[in-house]
Amino acid sequence: MIISRTPFRISFFGGGTDYPVWYKENGGAVLATSIDKYCYINIRRLPPFYDYKYRCVYSKTEQANTISEIKHPSIRECFNFMNLDQGLEIHHDADLPARSGLGSSSSFTVGLINAMYAMKGKMVTKRQLALDAIHVEQDLIKENVGSQDQTSAAFGGFNKIEFGGEQGIQVQPITIGAKKSKNLQDHLMLFFTGFSRTASEIAGEQIKKTPDRASELNRMLEMVDEAIGILNNSDSDISDFGRLLNESWMIKRSLTDKISTPQVDRIYEKALHAGALGGKLLGAGGGGFILFFVEPEKQQFVKEELKDLLHVPFKFDTLGSQIIYYVPSNNY
Repeated sequence: MIISRTPFRISFFGGGTDYPVWYKENGGAVLATSIDKYCYINIRRLPPFYDYKYRCVYSKTEQANTISEIKHPSIRECFNFMNLDQGLEIHHDADLPARSGLGSSSSFTVGLINAMYAMKGKMVTKRQLALDAIHVEQDLIKENVGSQDQTSAAFGGFNKIEFGGEQGIQVQPITIGAKKSKNLQDHLMLFFTGFSRTASEIAGEQIKKTPDRASELNRMLEMVDEAIGILNNSDSDISDFGRLLNESWMIKRSLTDKISTPQVDRIYEKALHAGALGGKLLGAGGGGFILFFVEPEKQQFVKEELKDLLHVPFKFDTLGSQIIYYVPSNNY
């Protein structure tokens, strides 16, 4: 039996520039961190006593005799990509719900590929995990996804991730020290809006409009280094990070009319009224989790204003996707 643990992520700046349609021509970058909320994949050889070859347990339960019969797109294409034709049982559990803006589908794919490599007795680099997951999601499943979620899930940590050029992906850890990192975390609040969303549909609309949004995307790209400058400069006010988040969200929500909703706009306005300096809806948009930057002394006011929403405390993760349990299966 093998268990992988893979973190979810929060993206602060640069989202939208991580789509290949943009960064292959213009280059892209994001400022993002993985968090201490995880996707768990449990995989084992299926004993040969059943009338099916594959059993996949997630929000549904599937039993199949061929890979092509598997309906879950990531599981099916990971089997094909990893060239695994032995009988397997897969269980998925997660700390947070799917379709919520935290890169959960990519964490699932990264974690599954990691566990499948372990099943084959192989260890690969975090870069390889990220590139494999990007290939599965973008080329095999053909989803409208960028390249930051897989990278954050595989590498873990608080990073500037650059896209494009010969390397394809470059990951640079943000080295601001433990005290400043904690100070940033102490200013962040995460709420679940409760609205389900399908990221691929919203992202598809954004991708279509990418050629017409060059100025907006270039500004969002600039904000990555501006945010890092705020964190690196000992004389800067960390509150500027929150104000920059607000500017970024105003640009992002203007990219298409599918990114925000009237309900999300009301939540955002209520949080600002209660003292938040900025924030953003996480992921492609439409709903899910919303992040706010709030000075610690004003956080209780924001909680009271948003008392109908679930507040989810979190911390930054540093490890990325890991195999946390490994016992080779018996051969049958």
